[in-house]
Amino acid sequence: MVASFNVLQNKYNHVKRPLLIIFFVLLADQLLKIWIKTNMYLGQEFEIAPWFLIHFTENNGMAFGLEFGGNYGKLFLSVFRILFVSAMGYFLWTLVRDKVSTIYITVISLVFAGAVGNIIDSVFYGMFFSSSEFGEVASIFPPQGGYAEILHGKVVDMFYFPLISGTFPSWFPIWGGEGFLFFRPVFNIADAAISCGVILWILFQKRIYPVVEKEVVEVIEN
Repeated sequence: MVASFNVLQNKYNHVKRPLLIIFFVLLADQLLKIWIKTNMYLGQEFEIAPWFLIHFTENNGMAFGLEFGGNYGKLFLSVFRILFVSAMGYFLWTLVRDKVSTIYITVISLVFAGAVGNIIDSVFYGMFFSSSEFGEVASIFPPQGGYAEILHGKVVDMFYFPLISGTFPSWFPIWGGEGFLFFRPVFNIADAAISCGVILWILFQKRIYPVVEKEVVEVIEN
């Protein structure tokens, strides 16, 4: 009886971890985006620290403000995201089912949650919000309808870290005499979750793929 209870508890804990990661990433991501969208106008910013700003911007494309191919590119990207996340969700389920390493499940859960967070913007925000403009704050569920059709929403970004700024010396190739800024991209919690997942994957590959590495070593030794 005790053994059966322990098995059920371990199984529950294995399922609970990815669900909690996904839930809290999505909750924090969407609450912050909705607050930004309904309280700040496009381009507005305020300083948290000299190197950390909250800067409201939107993008039609990929993570960190990258763009991709106009309206048709936007539609393609939204559909691709949905297919990708569906496949990743199934993959995550197989990892949980097979009880792989905790770090591997954490990595995939973070990437999955981040991808879903930005998909919500792309799919629904155009229908639920009025357009954000410079000097004009958007409203949620406007009487006249949203600013775009389904799958054409813009992703809300807000974290901005202009850590280092300056000018390239005149002798510097290509960009000599031009200004530079690091770190230029503006991003959100969903982007950060994806980045954290990738970083963890890089740092803990030996724990994620121990069987593969062991097989490779055995092949080399033989």
